[in-house]
Amino acid sequence: MTSIAQWGNDLYTGKRSIDFIGRQKQWYAFSAVLIALALIGLFARGLNFGIEFRGGSEYRLTSVTNTAGYEERARSAIAEAGIPGNVLATVIGGTTVRVQTEAANEKNEAAKTALAKTFGVDDKTVSASLIGPSWGESVSQKAIQALIVFLLLVALVMAIYFRTWKMALSGLVALIHDLIVTIGIYALFGFEITPSSMIGFLTILGYSLYDTVVVFDKVRENTAEALGSRRQSYAQAANLAVNQTLVRSINTTVVALLPIFAILVVGFTKLGPGTLLDLSLALFVGIAVGAYSSIFIATPLLVDLRRNEPALVDLAKYSERVQAKEPVAAGVGVGPGAGGSDVAARHTAAADPQDAAATDTDSLGRPLHKWAASGPRNQPKRPPRSKR
Repeated sequence: MTSIAQWGNDLYTGKRSIDFIGRQKQWYAFSAVLIALALIGLFARGLNFGIEFRGGSEYRLTSVTNTAGYEERARSAIAEAGIPGNVLATVIGGTTVRVQTEAANEKNEAAKTALAKTFGVDDKTVSASLIGPSWGESVSQKAIQALIVFLLLVALVMAIYFRTWKMALSGLVALIHDLIVTIGIYALFGFEITPSSMIGFLTILGYSLYDTVVVFDKVRENTAEALGSRRQSYAQAANLAVNQTLVRSINTTVVALLPIFAILVVGFTKLGPGTLLDLSLALFVGIAVGAYSSIFIATPLLVDLRRNEPALVDLAKYSERVQAKEPVAAGVGVGPGAGGSDVAARHTAAADPQDAAATDTDSLGRPLHKWAASGPRNQPKRPPRSKR
């Protein structure tokens, strides 16, 4: 059985090749389904904003010895205090009960007394806080402004670094894809959105961008070589780049997700809702989605955007003629999405010089005459060995 290291080495050298570019329609269709589900969640169920955004009162009861039936008991106590609206109760750390209600205002003390009596704790141990909706609205506005500035700076930096706006556009589409899918997952499953979640959303955009830039950098390197050697099309060079960075992307994602997953398990089973759980949940979902978009969306979209450029169309036609004349190394594909044609050509030429010489062509891809292939004919004749 082939080891993971050998598999990764085969992907890097081109001995094995996954056709990411040739199957871009499948990846687009899958992403379209994810985005459709996300939009259904957003418009049908809506987002579950935390109290920091919608405003209200929050009460925390510490050292509660009996948390059985805490939800019903909290609703009963709040109703007794005369506070209308929804009541959300959760247990944090096993002994702390958090109760969120509509703004209590003048009924705040009555709510504290009723909760303390219901859960059997001292009134002085019940903490209360009032959060106005204007604070949450301000946080939302600042987050949106930060997102817009971030996307504009990303587009500018990528356009300057890669010297093409099409790479910047592909990277932005991947980022927006990650953001929509992540928020859609929150809407579908009813996860609460808190300021910590907003921080997580902005963080995952940076992670996704980092992964995409690494792949694009390899695409630029491979395509520059392809334009010089003219043995590969742009699509083949880009596909090889994705294959060469695939193992690295998988390893980076797994290493990042493992500690976050551990925090999620501890948060759900022991700690309960809080900043740590909110942040880790956003990071876990976003990093997984970001790894997918960097591999399956960004680079195929870049190839589609550049496919019809005249220089790349000529390169594709020329490389196809060259590949048709070269024997194919065993186990290496040279199809439309394969990434090993250049590697195969180099190995073949090294193995059999006669085959390499037979592929000499002019600038239009036509085979050269044997005299033209061997160099100029007007060279002085060399004297016989006996007269030297």
